[in-house]
Amino acid sequence: MIEVPETFRRMPRWWHDVEGRGWLDAFPRLVDHRCRAWDLVLDGPARHGSNALVVPVRRGAERFALRLAPPGDDIRSEVRALRVWAGRGTVLLHDAAEDDRSMLLERLDPERSLGALPIDEAVPVLGGIARALAAPVDDAAPTTRDVAAAHVEGFERDWLAAGSPTPRSELDRALADAGDRASAPAGRLAADGDLHFDQVLAGERMPWIVVDPLLLRGDPEYDLGRVLWSRLDELPGDRDVLAAFDSFVAAARVPADRAAAWVRIRSMSYLLWGLERGLTLDPPRCRRLLRVFSG
Repeated sequence: MIEVPETFRRMPRWWHDVEGRGWLDAFPRLVDHRCRAWDLVLDGPARHGSNALVVPVRRGAERFALRLAPPGDDIRSEVRALRVWAGRGTVLLHDAAEDDRSMLLERLDPERSLGALPIDEAVPVLGGIARALAAPVDDAAPTTRDVAAAHVEGFERDWLAAGSPTPRSELDRALADAGDRASAPAGRLAADGDLHFDQVLAGERMPWIVVDPLLLRGDPEYDLGRVLWSRLDELPGDRDVLAAFDSFVAAARVPADRAAAWVRIRSMSYLLWGLERGLTLDPPRCRRLLRVFSG
């Protein structure tokens, strides 16, 4: 019988989520049901990220990962994203059961993420992945232009509500960038709206493969700000930050001015979001990126 890891049970997200705690209690039964339906056998203990539980399974000699998401997760958009990319830089989807939020995925190595690589090696890998993910996508996907337009509407309001946490000039620059990206054509290429080191695992089919991508249509460099702030403490000087930026831009083959605009937009967005929620570690990183890229 499969067990839910205690580290997952103890996460704060379940403290006030009665439905979620019920799902955790039912997890062994859900795994058993899905294994029977898909003719799978367990091949190891369950593991987890921040959102879902993953169980290694087999069907004969074939190895897979069975991913089950809790109530409230939008598995339909996750399934659609993986079908759009169809293994082009992302984990392969072999089957899905949206009624119980289950996906049968390509088995990757959970012990090896891109976060373990030195940052000067890992950043160009992410840039190359962003380029690989820039595949044609239909008009149904939400766009990076939509995100920018929402920031045009909300940045100043949220900045004032947060107590004017940056120089006014940095807000004005982020607003101008958001307005520029909101008025630009969205294009027809896909982008991952949740691109960072721990979402990339080692694989056999390719050296590095994205899990849990968030499908957008528009600028491939959209999430470069997150790439930088997630390991910014490993970049002690401004020159180091700019070198990492240049490394990503070169590997992704995207315009540097547009990439810098998205760093400012995403950093302002995450700064304001984090301050509203009482985050303490990431807001200073966002302030630093805003300073470096608004100079």
